[in-house]
Amino acid sequence: MELINEITINEHSSIRIGGEKVLYFDPFKVKDAVHDADVIFFTHDHFDHFSPEDLAKVAKADTVYVAPKTTKKALKKANITDKNCTFMKPDREEEVCGITVRSVPAYNPAKQFHPKENEWLGYVVEIGGTRVYVCGDMDDTPEGRAVDCDIVLVPCGGTYTMDPKEAAAFVNALKPKTAIPTHYGSIVGKAGDGEKFAKKVDKDIEVVFKL
Repeated sequence: MELINEITINEHSSIRIGGEKVLYFDPFKVKDAVHDADVIFFTHDHFDHFSPEDLAKVAKADTVYVAPKTTKKALKKANITDKNCTFMKPDREEEVCGITVRSVPAYNPAKQFHPKENEWLGYVVEIGGTRVYVCGDMDDTPEGRAVDCDIVLVPCGGTYTMDPKEAAAFVNALKPKTAIPTHYGSIVGKAGDGEKFAKKVDKDIEVVFKL
């Protein structure tokens, strides 16, 4: 099965990638307690990205956690011990459960919501030779544009992140094979933001809707 078919979005930026290893990114508003996560990634610890209630629904005994170093306190409060965690700073590469993970700075250059100095993250994970970039909460940045990926999950709801027009410009510069819009229609952004984004994306980039 193609990897694109293994990617689902529960809501907002709550992403699951299935396959041999099951990966979650910022689990949020998860309906069922499935306990199937091999790795849970956190981009930062805002409530709509770091939810102890929801991580508990997808975690199992041997789940590994990947998170920015600045989320250590939040993880400890959620009863996650350091021995189960890989803490990353921006622009680092680690191997986690056999998966190559690269951290990318995720920030707003001109807004106060996600300051660069917080060292919050997006992630590039390589699965079966396919590079998937989960952006996290960010605006258009030089570090983001420098990422080499096949699939990008990009926020387009505006206010705290790029809006549809900005996200499309970012993706057009990035030139992935496939783009999946996220972070709209719930909490922030309108339900139609994904369509607005798709209309401005270059025709040689496939846009796939998961929300």
